[in-house]
Formats: sequence, C-alpha cells, structure tokens
Amino acid sequence: MVLPFVWMVLTSFKSLNEVNHFSWLPQRIEWLNYVNALKAAPFATYFRNSLIVVVGQTIPVLLLSTAAGYALAQLPVRGARGILNYFIILLIVPFQVLIVPLFLVVRRIPLAGGNDIFGNGGTGWLNTWAALIVPFVSAPLFTFLARQFFVSLPAELADAARVDGVSEIGIFVRIMAPLAAPAFVTIALFNVESSWNGFIWPLVATSSESLRPLQFGLATFAQGQGGVQWPFLMAMSALATLPMILLFVFGQRYFIAGMATSGIKG
Repeated sequence: MVLPFVWMVLTSFKSLNEVNHFSWLPQRIEWLNYVNALKAAPFATYFRNSLIVVVGQTIPVLLLSTAAGYALAQLPVRGARGILNYFIILLIVPFQVLIVPLFLVVRRIPLAGGNDIFGNGGTGWLNTWAALIVPFVSAPLFTFLARQFFVSLPAELADAARVDGVSEIGIFVRIMAPLAAPAFVTIALFNVESSWNGFIWPLVATSSESLRPLQFGLATFAQGQGGVQWPFLMAMSALATLPMILLFVFGQRYFIAGMATSGIKG
C-alpha cells in the first residue's frame, strides 16, 4: 500500500528523460521540479479553492449529518427504520448516476444566475461556490455512520437529561456530541478526503478558472503536447496528497475508534 506513494515521491525528483525507462532512484535529484510545477498553472488559486470547498462542505456535514443520525438513533421518530433503510439504499447508488439530475437541479435554481421564479432563463448556481458546496452539505453515508455511533451510546444519559429539563438540542450539544468525538472525526476525515479529491463535479459545474479545485490543476500535466509530464505531475500529486496523509496520521486514533464503534448495534 505504501509502494505507490514511494514511487510517486521518487518520480517527482526525476528529470523528464529518466521517466522513459524504469529506475527506482533518480540519477540526480531535481528539486526544481516542484518550483516549475507550481509555476505551470495557478496552483495557489487551486489550493485556495479546494480549501474553501473542504471547509464549506465539512462544517455543514458535521452539523446536519450528526444531528440527523442522533435523531434516528435516540428520538422517537416515526418511520425511523424506513428512513434508515432509505439511506442504506442510497449508499449503493454511484455518484456518476446522479451527475445529470444534480446538474439540472443546480441549473434550475429559482431566482439565481438570471433565472426567473420557475428556474428558467439563466444559469442558476452553475459556476458559483454554491454549486460546489450546497449539494454536498449532507450525505447518507455520514448520517448512517453517525446514527450507528449514537445507537451505541446509552439512552439513559439522554433520559436523565430530559428529566432534568434539558432540551433535545441541549442534550445533543452538551451530552451526546462530546461523547461522539470519534464519530465526528471519522465523518470529517471522510468528507475532507472526498471534497479535497473532487474532480468530476467541479468539472461539470464550473467553467471559471477562479473556481476550479486542485485536482483539476493536476490535469494540466496530462494534457501537454509532449505527453504526460510525469515528474511535474508526481510533484504536485505529492503536495496534494500530503495534507490528507497528515490529517489521517493525527486523527487515526479517533478514526479507528469511530469505525470500530459504528457497527456495534443495529
């Protein structure tokens, strides 16, 4: 599992001629590959855009998905089992199937992008931050994970708080949420990884260079006239992968705990 990352880093230090034949170690370390790669496209803008999308998606996901998971796990919601089954069914639907209907929904947002109240005449949310963020502020997978974690917590804690007159919001924020820290970290890590590596949807929903994320910038080195510029591509891929590796390293304790307890009770 580590081998592809090692190959990526070693290739990022090779010259353009070296990648044409197999070798593990570069003949000479080309430190300028990283400098030249950063200059090949506006990667500062791409990094900024990816960061905005990650933050814009992750915060609402943590609020909405965990609140929905708590409601399904701890509150007497009518039809909770049916709703949970619906979320489970949604997990098997590939995102590629949703691209066209999602595009049409974003395109037909009323009173946005020149659209009238019926969603006609303009572009809606296309080519805006809303198109990159709003459709992903919650997800069935994260609601399911949160629900599974909250089910594992003793219901007596919430019942005792209700007897003391604490509201449901207060129970969630003050009692359950602190106990569910591993679930929050797990959901955050999954969502950050997904939004950081997003490529297909930004490509469909945006056309402005100022809104394109980091993964779109990596395609710059695969579209050159002389073929794929592997050293530059590997250099920027290493930089793009580094934040995700650091997040998983620092959050692995909570991540493992969250994954281990998300399936204890059904």
